[in-house]
Amino acid sequence: MAGNSSRRGAVRKGGTKKGQVAGSGGQHKRGLAGRGATPPAEARTKHPAAKRAARAARADEKQNQGRGGRPGPGRKVLDGPETVLGRNPVVECLRAGVPATALWVAVGTESDDRLKESVQRAADAGISILEVPRSDLDRLSANGLHQGIALQVPPYRYAHPDDLLSEARKHAEPPLLVALDNITDPRNLGAVVRSVAAFGGHGVVIPERRSASVSAVAWRTSAGAAARLPIARATNLTRTLKDWASKGVQVVGLDAEGDTTLDDFDGSGPVVIVVGSEGKGLSRLVRENCDAILSIPMAGPVESLNASVAAGVVLADIARRRRSS
Repeated sequence: MAGNSSRRGAVRKGGTKKGQVAGSGGQHKRGLAGRGATPPAEARTKHPAAKRAARAARADEKQNQGRGGRPGPGRKVLDGPETVLGRNPVVECLRAGVPATALWVAVGTESDDRLKESVQRAADAGISILEVPRSDLDRLSANGLHQGIALQVPPYRYAHPDDLLSEARKHAEPPLLVALDNITDPRNLGAVVRSVAAFGGHGVVIPERRSASVSAVAWRTSAGAAARLPIARATNLTRTLKDWASKGVQVVGLDAEGDTTLDDFDGSGPVVIVVGSEGKGLSRLVRENCDAILSIPMAGPVESLNASVAAGVVLADIARRRRSS
């Protein structure tokens, strides 16, 4: 308008006949786009709530260790929450019924069948579905390979070994338990849990240290059996086995060089099968406290079986003998 050029503080803008202007090129529109819901405070590692949760978990662990590993009334030994990244792992966890608390999908993520199924299963299960900036998932992933989706899994709530045995005694058949020694692969843990549930076992006990925990990988491998079968965590596995032996439970270790074969074993009474790792086998103290060392007869030229496979073979044979007796 005439006269504006002489107004105090006036600036002549370009892009018209009077001169060129450097515009935004439409980039300002992106700044107006919504960034989705904010992730829970506990999921943001720098947030005070996440730091408080981490401190509380560490304090709870120390308190349980101070009691010899046994939690007080209403208290459990807790690990921190876990984040599952990637489309295949997430959809497999949801198919297995892993008790997730939140499903995060990055803004602008290209959809496919796995993503659609994950969202649908999460919605059916009542799991919160949050659309978050991709940078939030980048911070959760060390290599950025999250494929635009993540699943938050809460910490597993373990039973105490004493409660595990007392609950097993409430069943009509004698207790059938499995203890894992030096099993560090969560897939082996999940496979053992699945076999115990399939063949009528009553629970699994694992040590607190140097052992796989019930992570999302173990949940997925167990095909949901971890939701139905109690799993206990022992501060000292050797002490737990001694305590169970004093209560009338036969402690039987698995080893390729055992003094008793599976064909001669009578598992009709209360028994706990102790499974060692495929490489190291049973630790020395655990082996010394076993009532018997059991071996599986091999028909072919194979020296040993995978730990979870060996446990499944023994459990299946015990279940067969108990059905026929």
